[in-house]
Amino acid sequence: MTDLEYLDHAEAVLRRVEACCDRLNEDTDADIDAQRVGGMVTLVFENRSQIVVNLQKPLHEIWLAARSGGFHYRFDGARWMDTKGHGEFFEHLTRCATEQAGQSLAFSAQ
Repeated sequence: MTDLEYLDHAEAVLRRVEACCDRLNEDTDADIDAQRVGGMVTLVFENRSQIVVNLQKPLHEIWLAARSGGFHYRFDGARWMDTKGHGEFFEHLTRCATEQAGQSLAFSAQ
């Protein structure tokens, strides 16, 4: 994958994370503050816990940091998959956000 292809796919993920937060804030009583700075989105939950999603351009990866740990994802041509077998990015983000928010939340690629 070229650097430009990586950026196109990775930026789409960050935009989608932000869009999911907007939807969750409208459709649930979740109060997620999504703060975007360059290639990083920080999700701040009502309890002040955070999830950070950031681009690692030199590695062509997306990193996710949550209470449960840090995870690295690479694009496999269709989805962003964890480099150590922990699954797909949006599925894992859903699990981490649900845990940290204390309520069922759903993030999706579409």
